[in-house]
Amino acid sequence: MKRIFVSGRSGSGKTVALRALEDQGYYCVDNIPIKLIPDLLTQTENQYPELAVGVDARNVPATVEEFDEVMKFLQGKGKEFQVIYIDATDPTLLKRFSETRRRHPLTAEGLSLTEAISEEKKRLEPVARYAQLIIDTTNKSPHELCETIVNRVLGEKEASLSLLFQSFGFKNGAPNDADFVFDARCLPNPYWEVSLRPYNGQDQQIIDYLEEKSYVQEYFWQLKTFLHTWIPRFEEGNRNYLTIAIGCTGGQHRSVFMAEKMAQYFSSLYQDVQIRHRELS
Repeated sequence: MKRIFVSGRSGSGKTVALRALEDQGYYCVDNIPIKLIPDLLTQTENQYPELAVGVDARNVPATVEEFDEVMKFLQGKGKEFQVIYIDATDPTLLKRFSETRRRHPLTAEGLSLTEAISEEKKRLEPVARYAQLIIDTTNKSPHELCETIVNRVLGEKEASLSLLFQSFGFKNGAPNDADFVFDARCLPNPYWEVSLRPYNGQDQQIIDYLEEKSYVQEYFWQLKTFLHTWIPRFEEGNRNYLTIAIGCTGGQHRSVFMAEKMAQYFSSLYQDVQIRHRELS
């Protein structure tokens, strides 16, 4: 049986995430008071083995202690939930509400939109503390969020640990939801070879150029050794997914090459290894 809490601030993508789970066969319930969840489980456990419950600022308990009591009760009954928390930066949420002209649920309490966004974060802190997965949607489209939910959450069914190797460009900002961030800007940059500029780190021309550099091989060896050492520690802590981000200046050459190389290596050790090139996509 699979039980998931999906929470996050309004405008961050919680509804999109619930729809993605529903498309994968989950029975989804939104905005049910937390204290009614035990009854919901009793009523649905035989008919709906996969359940996702949306939790937002309107249905969380008034205090942290109340939420802790509910979670301990569920765990004591063997009803363990995975908690996914979705968020974005305050300016991003403000922009989304301004563009869509939707009403924030907390503005009904006489708060301005800015105040409502800030207050909602405080109210959801008890839920965020339990999150095993935090997804930052500041730079994600709804399609990318759905892809993340399907790949990172539902991918657990086939593997004990899901690894995502992601390349990115520092000039566009580092990903906020990465577990590890590594900087490949110390490696030789193919961009300065005019003949190599049209290619990216997936092309053989770039691969040949970087693989002939001894310190590129040393970088790969040290990074591989580091992850070999610490990934098992996360497994011991019952983590189901890790995002390993590797960045260079533009996210076209060095980071793509290294992410591909790492994904290829760890694919022989883990069943579920995924790769994403943020700037290429």
